[in-house]
Amino acid sequence: MRAICILLVFTLATVLADGIDDPLSDEFIEIINQKATTWKAGRNFHSSTPKTYLQSLMGVHPDSKNYLNEPKMLSSIRADLPENFDSRVNWPNCPTIQEIRDQGSCGSCWAFGAVEAMSDRECIHSGGKSNFRYSAEDLVSCCHTCGFGCNGGFPGAAWSYWVHKGIVSGGAYGSHQGCQPYQIAPCEHHVNGTRGPCEGEGGKTPKCAKQCNSDYTVPYNKDKHYGKKSYSIGKNTDEIRQEIYENGPVEGAFTVFEDLLSYKSGVYQHVHGKALGGHAIRILGWGVENGVDYWLIGNSWNTDWGNNGFFKILRGHDHCGIESEISAGLPANSN
Repeated sequence: MRAICILLVFTLATVLADGIDDPLSDEFIEIINQKATTWKAGRNFHSSTPKTYLQSLMGVHPDSKNYLNEPKMLSSIRADLPENFDSRVNWPNCPTIQEIRDQGSCGSCWAFGAVEAMSDRECIHSGGKSNFRYSAEDLVSCCHTCGFGCNGGFPGAAWSYWVHKGIVSGGAYGSHQGCQPYQIAPCEHHVNGTRGPCEGEGGKTPKCAKQCNSDYTVPYNKDKHYGKKSYSIGKNTDEIRQEIYENGPVEGAFTVFEDLLSYKSGVYQHVHGKALGGHAIRILGWGVENGVDYWLIGNSWNTDWGNNGFFKILRGHDHCGIESEISAGLPANSN
């Protein structure tokens, strides 16, 4: 009997240890909620989602800082920056700011953060007249100086490519929007959804096709839109805020830890788990919640992740490197 009891205790300890080490387990999520004081965790991914799939989402290459564009020089910081700012509210006539895309099983976050912010800025600088959705498909597959497609890339290089080579239009998978909609299907994070399962490592980079879908009437080269200039922003939080306030959302890159996978609400601060890799996102604004300064972020893991695809992260402390790699630029239609 004593041997059986020892075996049962050992088995239970092993199960608990496995759960603590598994970032998608209930035990791991419970530990986060015990440690976190400014945010809440919950289930965003099915517990059987492969670790290789999760790691494949982190598509910012470790050398990305070497590809940042020249920093924008500001003569002064304006004194009228508000305590809270949300681009979705400030530019309601620009629908792309409200949208959350899905990078699918591909480490293309570097491209998604870029084309999302470019699309927002195209609309903002046209006074709401141009709703041009830049194609993540075109950027991921055709920008060979941007990195390695689905195997990771350099956000700064994506903005430079926009200026020098241009990017065509293209919406989400299955949307039939624009010249080149995204070709990698989203997968199902939950058990009872309608999408296919999230399986294994990231998908293969689509081949560069310098032509539009047959049902799109504008030729590829005619559909290209260009940036006027590209630049980076230093990690001064007031400079980042001013850039967003004056020109629209920017692209940022930071280190994702395992606990972020389970973010649901509040202001994220890393409290538990290992680093998974670099990830690029779109920063839409900022604010203060319960006395904690935050950045407002749009992710590219579909709307069933986080707070309808959005999250908040600690602002002002370069938390997880969130303020170290800010990329931006101006569209050709800007003044």
